[in-house]
Amino acid sequence: MSIYTQKQRWKVWLFLAAMLIIGMSLWYNIRLVDKIAGDERAKAKLWANAIREKAIFILRTDSIFQTIAVSERKKVELWAEATKELGKENTVNPFVLEVIKNNEEVPVILTDMKGRITSFRNLNEAKAKDTTWLRQQLDTMKSQYAPIVIDIYAGQKDYLYYKDSRVFSSLKNVINSLIKSFINEVAVNSASVPVVYTDSTRQNVIAFGNLDSLKMKSASFRKETIAEMGAKSNVIEVDLGNREKSYIFYEDSFLLKQLKYYPFVQFAIIGMFLLIAYTLFSTARKSEQNQVWVGMAKETAHQLGTPLSSLIGWLEYMKLKGTDEEMVREIEQDVKRFEMITERFSKIGSVPKLEKENIMSVLEDAVGYVKQRTSAKVSFSINSENGPVVNAPLNVPLFAWVIENLCRNAVDAMSGEGSIRIEVSDQHQFVYIDVSDTGKGIPKSKFKTVFEPGFTTKQRGWGLGLSLTKRIIENYHSGKIFVKESEPGRGTTFRIVLNK
Repeated sequence: MSIYTQKQRWKVWLFLAAMLIIGMSLWYNIRLVDKIAGDERAKAKLWANAIREKAIFILRTDSIFQTIAVSERKKVELWAEATKELGKENTVNPFVLEVIKNNEEVPVILTDMKGRITSFRNLNEAKAKDTTWLRQQLDTMKSQYAPIVIDIYAGQKDYLYYKDSRVFSSLKNVINSLIKSFINEVAVNSASVPVVYTDSTRQNVIAFGNLDSLKMKSASFRKETIAEMGAKSNVIEVDLGNREKSYIFYEDSFLLKQLKYYPFVQFAIIGMFLLIAYTLFSTARKSEQNQVWVGMAKETAHQLGTPLSSLIGWLEYMKLKGTDEEMVREIEQDVKRFEMITERFSKIGSVPKLEKENIMSVLEDAVGYVKQRTSAKVSFSINSENGPVVNAPLNVPLFAWVIENLCRNAVDAMSGEGSIRIEVSDQHQFVYIDVSDTGKGIPKSKFKTVFEPGFTTKQRGWGLGLSLTKRIIENYHSGKIFVKESEPGRGTTFRIVLNK
């Protein structure tokens, strides 16, 4: 099993383990959030029930107060009837006197038809000496209740005005305090949920709590908020005894809403952290690889320099000695080739100089060199839909190295028998160079792996050719190289993309 197969398997296992950890963490977080949400909703429902019970209590209290109000009016009516009877009889009826005497709670004022005050009862005697104060009390009574009409005789009528007794007024203050406390409790609720308290129209807001006060000044925002809360059926109907319904709208708290998205935010942050960490480690790893590549290339060029200088010296010596010219010519070509290889290695790690070159002529030279050293059973062809001249910025020695590597790999993939076709297409902004063979092909899963250092299908291969090719095209020529297409048993096409 190759190192890259192991690497791929480890990646799969690590990915599955990561997915399992993430899945379990999400499951636990979602359960935790659901539990917290359930607890908060339970608190909200408990608060809502308490509000409803308090409203019922206030309603019952108001009902009692209404009963008291009816009872006080009956007392006043009885007192008025006794007063009327007292005016009719010549003799004083002890029962009538007892009724009049027993009214010690309800303040009353008796006036004639012209509105003049004829008598009063249960008012402050000292203050009543002030006619202005007495008139004020009469106006207060008129505003509270309709008068009781007393028919005297011959169309003569008196009017009996009254107001709530001191005890009843105190009780009314109690219920008003209860209602005010109720509204405050709605606005500042123990469940800490956003809440809106409206009148019977569901439009006019009486109070609100846990909402942005500035936004609540907007009528459209209030309407939209009430509609959203009402759509979730979080509505409490309230009857405070004023014969009109009012409504409390509420929704989940801001904290609960945030908790729903917490697991996803948490893993997004963790994911970003892991991505940044992976990017940094990958960059560091690539930097180390680059240093290894550069160091190896420089050292190779240095090691080749000494025997190359010696070979050049021996070549000159052979020329002086009159050695066979054909032999000298062949050795000279190999020495020049040796010089070019040394130059290629020396350029690795430094910024190569790119010059405008005719790609077609560079391809012809590189393919011609490989063709001379390849079996006659392998055919080569170079075609261009744009004619014999296609220019692009190149470093000729390095680019020729790329073509040679691709051609050699193709020859090996075809086992020394087949055809290699190079197609060049000039697209104004880019130049596309497709190198196709009729070899055994590459599995789709290996399209990217073939460019990794050390990947090889040869028993004695180092697995550096395509990795070096990718580095030359992408790092030094700012281009792209990739497997365009491949089918097992039918061949492979590599595509090079160069910027013009």
